[in-house]
Amino acid sequence: MHLTLYADSQFTSPYVLASYVALLEKELRFELRTVNLEEREQLRAPYRELALTARVPCLKHADFYLTESSAIIEYIEEMFPAPQYRGLFPADVQQRGRARQVQAWLRSDLGVLREERSTHTVFYEPTDKPLSPAAQAAADKLIAAAERLVHGDHLFGSWCIADTELAVMLSRLVKNGDPVPEKLKDYVEFQWQRPSLQAWLKNIK
Repeated sequence: MHLTLYADSQFTSPYVLASYVALLEKELRFELRTVNLEEREQLRAPYRELALTARVPCLKHADFYLTESSAIIEYIEEMFPAPQYRGLFPADVQQRGRARQVQAWLRSDLGVLREERSTHTVFYEPTDKPLSPAAQAAADKLIAAAERLVHGDHLFGSWCIADTELAVMLSRLVKNGDPVPEKLKDYVEFQWQRPSLQAWLKNIK
């Protein structure tokens, strides 16, 4: 299939993580290559000429290159559809729409929380620095939405990619010891036991 996923060399990008999990859940074979963002490798040739937005992740499929994780996940879902391959989204149209809503929201909102609780603190070095008022407000917003969405191990009865993305976002709070309701802590812990996420953790040095 000639699939290659370009990742950040520290493996802290939640967007690379989501794309990586999508490929594993589809049981697709792919090559993993890294891009050193600290050295701004993404802005230099040859990567800059291949990746339209000069960001990671980037998926190479034969001679086709695609960036932006939401586009990559949609592409993987359509190129390798269910039932031959495991579905990344719920089968029900409304639940599928809700899953995409969750994905879009986590990418476009809560910026101050992403800044103060970066994924570096999730995978490498937790912080004991208190959240600023603005970040706490974002955390409260995240928790309120998650409490409405989470009713068991999965958002929609069985796993979908939105479960992974929501669990990673909540991990920004859980891993740093910020107050999180027990049912959400349990949800996060359950999601991290998934083989595709355990495989991701093996990349962390």
